[in-house]
Amino acid sequence: MPGIEPYAGEPDKDRFIAALRGERTDRVPHFEILIEDQHVQKLLGRPAGNTLGVGGDPAKGAAAAEGTRPMYPRDYLELCRIIGQDVIALEAIWTPIKHLRPDGSVGPITDRSIKTRTDLNRIIWPGEADLNERVQYIKEYVDAARGTGIGVVFLCASIFQTLYEFVIGLNDCMVMIMEERELFEEMMSRSADYYAELTRRAVEAGIDVLFCADDFALKTGFFVRPQLFEKIWRPYYDRILAPAREARTPIMFHSDGNIDAGIPMLREMGVSAVHPMDPSGIDYRDFKKRHGSSLTLFGNIDITWPLVQGTPADVERDVRDHMDTLKPGGRWVAASSHSIVNYIPHENFTAMINAIHKYGSY
Repeated sequence: MPGIEPYAGEPDKDRFIAALRGERTDRVPHFEILIEDQHVQKLLGRPAGNTLGVGGDPAKGAAAAEGTRPMYPRDYLELCRIIGQDVIALEAIWTPIKHLRPDGSVGPITDRSIKTRTDLNRIIWPGEADLNERVQYIKEYVDAARGTGIGVVFLCASIFQTLYEFVIGLNDCMVMIMEERELFEEMMSRSADYYAELTRRAVEAGIDVLFCADDFALKTGFFVRPQLFEKIWRPYYDRILAPAREARTPIMFHSDGNIDAGIPMLREMGVSAVHPMDPSGIDYRDFKKRHGSSLTLFGNIDITWPLVQGTPADVERDVRDHMDTLKPGGRWVAASSHSIVNYIPHENFTAMINAIHKYGSY
């Protein structure tokens, strides 16, 4: 099976940061927030978990993340050197909103059972222990990366998605926004309290990039009318971004779907890069024309086709087409439209990495 071919330019966080700031780079950087375990094992030659965790998969939700530690940084740094990725990343995606289970244990709320103000009495809000648990890993990553040239990205803060996906439920969340907005915003505010302090400590610990993620759109647009969404989301999320803005730490933002209506808001909040340009709702050629000079664009290489259903030749052709449009003028970081899941053929993943290096030099 073909592997990763030799490439020019060692992994270098300065390349990645320059791309986020719209500065000149030697080649197009590439970045995957999640490479699943079977691909990792094939690249490293040993089991090492996935790039978000060992012993679980935080990308699959709060329950799947419980008890999971981040990938050991030595494994992650080695993986970056193999594929030429400039940064390692660790996560605190889901707000750790917990409750007392029937068996007496404490764990994340995942049953969408919080519907009324009375239900708030069951919630155990995140506190100092939750902060310390994440900060220890941030410091571990920053210490391990020091002197390697590889940077550290901190992924966090799905405050809206945590509520609609695990705590309240999507339909009831939409009803609550319309009928009990004060209750909904109280939960958003409590989540933002936690993340504002966590991002402050992360920036203080020396992360290179803050990567905030909160899915608020479908392929057709926002879940909630954009004007209303800005009122119920921005004041709280702005507090989460503030420590990075004040420290001039670059800020990336992730949401699936068509987030076009939110681009002005995100730019005003200090976001310099958007991920992953979901191809189900975004035409990357149009997006480049309208936003490519003021925002760094991430991703858009579709995991359905060519990564899952295509051949290595299809993958190379698609990467080349993306380069033709997104490479000129910089401000593109090559990536998949979602993540490198195990059902992507490994030869297609390596074809993507090789094509990025082949066509990405400036």
